[in-house]
Amino acid sequence: MNRLSIPVRLAAAAVAHAAGSCGASQDLLVRALERLGDKPETRDIEDSLQLVKKAIEGCAGLGDAWYYRSVFEAKLGSKPRADFALRQARELGSEAMQQGADPFRIAAPPGRPPSKVLHDKYALVIGVGKFASKDIPALNLTTKDARDFAAVLGDPAYGRFPKDHVHLLTGSQATTVKIKEELNWLARTAGPDDMAVIYLSSHGSSREMDTAGANYVITYDTDIQDADHLYATALPMVEVADVVRTRMQAQRAAVFLDTCHSGGAIAGSRSAIPIHAATASDAMLKRMDQGMGRVIIASSRVSEQSWESQKLGNGFFTYFLVQGIRQGMANQPVSALFDYLNAQVPKAVEAEVHAAQHPVMSRSDQGADQIVLGVAPGSAVAITSPRRFSIPVVPSAF
Repeated sequence: MNRLSIPVRLAAAAVAHAAGSCGASQDLLVRALERLGDKPETRDIEDSLQLVKKAIEGCAGLGDAWYYRSVFEAKLGSKPRADFALRQARELGSEAMQQGADPFRIAAPPGRPPSKVLHDKYALVIGVGKFASKDIPALNLTTKDARDFAAVLGDPAYGRFPKDHVHLLTGSQATTVKIKEELNWLARTAGPDDMAVIYLSSHGSSREMDTAGANYVITYDTDIQDADHLYATALPMVEVADVVRTRMQAQRAAVFLDTCHSGGAIAGSRSAIPIHAATASDAMLKRMDQGMGRVIIASSRVSEQSWESQKLGNGFFTYFLVQGIRQGMANQPVSALFDYLNAQVPKAVEAEVHAAQHPVMSRSDQGADQIVLGVAPGSAVAITSPRRFSIPVVPSAF
């Protein structure tokens, strides 16, 4: 066992992480969590354990790796090894341990249906358009997208969210640490009979620049000077997914993702309009829809780009998201809002930029139709099949 005092070891770990030297190990930990998928089997857990062990070999001071090693060892029935790893995590300090993270937990398990009366509503809206690093090109409209969506949620005629329950992060506020704090706020505050909404728009980075999905969200303070620093400073998408899956008790939760990997943009390419290429993977969407009352809507398919419109003054996805709410979709299940987006976004993108963009949705088997954004706190939720809804057409802007 390392004989350094706990304060010295904590300081050494903090310095190493800040310098990015533990970034590769941090990425191995992210890979371990991603490997579990939405329904992990014993082989998946064993593979994840091996990845965590490699992470510890590369950065022995990574407390979260020791914590997750203890969780995986315990799940596999090795109590002595689990206890040893947990002691290491306690000595080094682990944010995951402090939060009681458990990748096998479903915070809102299927079974008991949501209360007929919606108690309260909370939302976290994030739009990152400018970045501290000059190497990351700005996005023209993501900040405005976030502000417009937050505004329609807080509008008493449409979203009916209490305005102080809608937390908006843009610009220099949208750091990795601050976003994590706000995700914790949402998970901690929204109870089982409440509604929780997450909206997230920024660049993303997919590992090895493949098309498997956006594994990291680029935040205001992400450092992309090399892969190690990227992994150490960006926000893993799996952490967002696990907040929804394992910690958010609200039985009505909707997630809107306009965050994609933009390999060309991160490399410095400045296409005609800053783009997001390749949305969150199907596996990541499925990870979030586990449990009761979960709907996740992403702005495009994995093979597509999500486009911004100079004519509309928004990204196409958010423009029609806001317009749909104003056109009456706020009083219908979120799945009906998806039908509206799926009808409007592709034809608008084709008309202006001659490209393909199709929103995608993943939803839980139970309770998804009880997510109605515009229901006022304290009111009953009227359940109607979204298949009965006609879709109004927004006047063409083209």
